[in-house]
Amino acid sequence: MIRKTRGAAKAAAASSFPVNELPEVSVSDDGDVRHLHLGTPWIQGSMRIREPFELELEYVQRMMGWLMFMEPASVAGRHAMQLGLGAGAITKFCHKKLRMRTTAIELNPQVLSVCRSWFKLPPDSDRLQVVLADAAQEIRKSEWLGTVDALAVDLYDHDAAAPVLDSAEFYADCRALLTEDGIMTVNLFGRTSSYERSLEKMAQAFGNQALWYFRPTREGNTVVLAQRTPKALQGEALQAACDQVNTYWDLPTQRWAKVFGPAMKSTP
Repeated sequence: MIRKTRGAAKAAAASSFPVNELPEVSVSDDGDVRHLHLGTPWIQGSMRIREPFELELEYVQRMMGWLMFMEPASVAGRHAMQLGLGAGAITKFCHKKLRMRTTAIELNPQVLSVCRSWFKLPPDSDRLQVVLADAAQEIRKSEWLGTVDALAVDLYDHDAAAPVLDSAEFYADCRALLTEDGIMTVNLFGRTSSYERSLEKMAQAFGNQALWYFRPTREGNTVVLAQRTPKALQGEALQAACDQVNTYWDLPTQRWAKVFGPAMKSTP
């Protein structure tokens, strides 16, 4: 059975990817864990079948790092947005566990259908909406600007070679989505020259002081956080925030304080 993970590498929201060329979506089970694939053996997302609303993959858990910067009592009712649905893990967690208003933007209708059929994604409601659209274009609509408290960006093609949307202009559009204390989390695969280029583009949009990161997971996924309004979190305060996330949301944050810190030098 396939056990490799290279992130929730999605063909979703790729403005240069013709809809009629979107990869076929398939599903495989490995014991109690179900995987989503997009035309290749690479795992694009996972779900523990008996716990469909928990976060299975380590890097996906770290995509919730923005919770360290928010009081637990203020989370319910806020707005979470995901660019690319994948296996729906973050969408389901924000909707069911955090009780947030949740919006996912997905290009591939097959992904949405499979998530509803095989990954326990609830139907649309007054708190949950999946928009079938090109994310690069959708996020520029005025209805979304300044409304998003937690933005998750995990946009890769089926080969997971590099982010599909990864320009300074794209990250500026993402920043415009955020509320004043809103945070974007981005999955970048590995600490390579591509990672450094992506980080520099985020810095152009957000500023150096707004960028934080988790060291790469065993699989090589580096999660970067970008804040609309920079706010430091280090030392004892960081450890306390990690403990609070673990207590309230049951995420395995015990090691987060050791692997989390500023992504770039503090000078703008």
